[in-house]
Amino acid sequence: MKAFIFAAGLGTRLKPLTDTVPKALVKVGGATLLDTVSAKLAKAGFDSQIVNVHHHPDKMKSYLAAHHPEMIVSDESDLLRDTGGGIRHAEQLLDDADFFLAHNVDILTDADLHRFTTLRRDGVIATLLVSDRPSSRHLYFDNDMRLRGWINEKTGETRSPFKNFDPDSCKKLAFGGIHLISREIFPLMRDWPEAFSIIDFYLSTADRYPVFGVEQKPLRVLDVGKPETLHMAEELSQSGACFWE
Repeated sequence: MKAFIFAAGLGTRLKPLTDTVPKALVKVGGATLLDTVSAKLAKAGFDSQIVNVHHHPDKMKSYLAAHHPEMIVSDESDLLRDTGGGIRHAEQLLDDADFFLAHNVDILTDADLHRFTTLRRDGVIATLLVSDRPSSRHLYFDNDMRLRGWINEKTGETRSPFKNFDPDSCKKLAFGGIHLISREIFPLMRDWPEAFSIIDFYLSTADRYPVFGVEQKPLRVLDVGKPETLHMAEELSQSGACFWE
């Protein structure tokens, strides 16, 4: 099975730490975020892993050569393409599999990734791992767990590709930064710009090409792209209470 690790981001929320170190090489409990996510993916059966690089690309490539020589690099040194553009840029590395798993490098979670792969539905372009937890942004799902829309909780802005979208009839769940994506997604991305968000793509096409959610109850998630949660993760690791291994 193939996995794609999003590791190209600038890590602006972790400045000044990321002024000299790519976010993927920031350490928690003595291990880089890349090491931790890669090990979890391998344990779940994802023996082929692709990682995109942009910020401090030479440091990333040197680290990969020394510690993960088997990992395949999707080089975005020339341009940061965001999540959707990053996936499309790696098409030739990913489209020989029926589906692949995408995982943000700054997400630490107790998700059962192997079980998650068994819950994907045939004929859908993506299956998102979601849970009921506080977030500044939520996705709306209907009773069948089909994606219907999105809300920014801070501004109240909502978006949906469905004409008769009724948010009151949907449940709001938070995206966990992990999704299973069908190879059928690539032709649908042809006319999109060089850089774009994968969530924007889902929200623009979900009325024609179904996207579904899988809710894990409970799901513990730490987005360690922020100083406060990075510190929290380090404290959990030192206390032996880390839940993501």
